Amino acid sequence: MSGADFEVVRLTLLTALGATALNLPLAVLAGWGLARWSGAGRVATETVLSLPLVLPPTAVGLVLLQALAVGSPFGRLLDALGVEVMFTWKGVVLASAVMSFPLLVRSARTAFAEVDPRLVGVARTLGASRWGAFWRVELPLAAQGVVAGTVLAFARALGEFGATILIAGNIPGRTQTLALAIYHRVQMGKEAQAWPLVALTTLIAFAAIAAAERIGQRRQGEVRG
Repeated sequence: MSGADFEVVRLTLLTALGATALNLPLAVLAGWGLARWSGAGRVATETVLSLPLVLPPTAVGLVLLQALAVGSPFGRLLDALGVEVMFTWKGVVLASAVMSFPLLVRSARTAFAEVDPRLVGVARTLGASRWGAFWRVELPLAAQGVVAGTVLAFARALGEFGATILIAGNIPGRTQTLALAIYHRVQMGKEAQAWPLVALTTLIAFAAIAAAERIGQRRQGEVRG
């Protein structure tokens, strides 16, 4: 692999990690809230949060493009803060985070739903606050499910393409990830140079999914036990 290839791999891993870190606190809270929410609107809220899973990535990218456009409320806020997102690595992180967010939310929701509410009730009767019960009881018991979802979200962020190319472009050394580099080389008729990146992407994704499956199987074994 050339130096340019290593730069692509480095950028891909760093932006995927950044997207996962950005998602983690929000997705855990969203999953916890959905697991404990039984009122009206829960299904609609969960559906909205899951939309990036089923919408074409380019459609999500177009929404982000509009949200970040100059003159939009969010765009004006970023300008005021002096933060540039469009066609930068920050755009890659944002696109990857949005596309992988639903996977982490759904995994967290399932994990929190499996926590026995009676344990939370016992913690509350012993004097724990709502947040105290969350940190000391619910989150530790749901940790394996959250970790499995985090790994899956990371794997999804690694392969993000459609939304990324719309808001970050395909700039070598700046926003070009593995998925974009593969696309670019195929478009240029350099399929032979694309295959090493395909193999590397497959290896990383396989390792991530295998890790998530292993964590999930361990969690199921503990629940049955």
